[in-house]
Amino acid sequence: MNRQQLTELLEKLQRGEIDIDAALQKLRDLPFEDIGIAQLDHHRELRQGLPEVIFGEGKSTRQLQTIIDRMQHKQLNILVTRLSAEKAAELSIPFPDAGYDQEARTLILQHQPVRMTGRGKILIVCAGTSDIPVAREAAVTARFFGNEVEEINDIGVAGLHRLLARTDSLHDAAVIIVVAGMEGALPSVVGGLVAVPVIAVPTSIGYGAAFGGIAALLGMLNSCAGGVTVVNIDNGFGAAFAATRINRSG
Repeated sequence: MNRQQLTELLEKLQRGEIDIDAALQKLRDLPFEDIGIAQLDHHRELRQGLPEVIFGEGKSTRQLQTIIDRMQHKQLNILVTRLSAEKAAELSIPFPDAGYDQEARTLILQHQPVRMTGRGKILIVCAGTSDIPVAREAAVTARFFGNEVEEINDIGVAGLHRLLARTDSLHDAAVIIVVAGMEGALPSVVGGLVAVPVIAVPTSIGYGAAFGGIAALLGMLNSCAGGVTVVNIDNGFGAAFAATRINRSG
């Protein structure tokens, strides 16, 4: 349940359109619902402003089906991240209206229109084509959370002129997410060009000495551009979550 739904419920109670028992029935699963394999946090959007998201990796299709089925009873939009194409195909049978993004490995089941709550645009800058899956996860998540999103792919520092050709987009953004692997230099360059928050996402892309994204992570943490914030390796979801909070402030 989100703030809008709770407000509407209380207003109906105040106007006498529903009685106390009916209101209590609606609220009976707050703050959480124990379904055996999981404890669904129906109170999260009221506390944090953003709903619970299902992490698909490591869960069986049967577990995911049970969780999604219980969550959709609340008529809220559902996002599943890190979901394989095989599991998505199996889930499409009980949930034919769900949309799967194979690049982002995300599944969305939408029950109501997304409310646009961002004060500005979130720009997602991707260093190389190999980084696109992480960038797409960030883009899908940011849109799911009610942000306007622009995506720019393959403008890494190996061809800096490609980035400089997009300065209008950089200066038009309220928050910028920069996704890069290898040595992870792109967020420092972007951070030196703009006056808005920059969130850096290291990816596990790169040859042996990249150490599965650790080189990019350390490079971003040591950015010479002030104010660059860094999330975990391949964590497009976390970057979009942080960007959403920033984009709602002020």
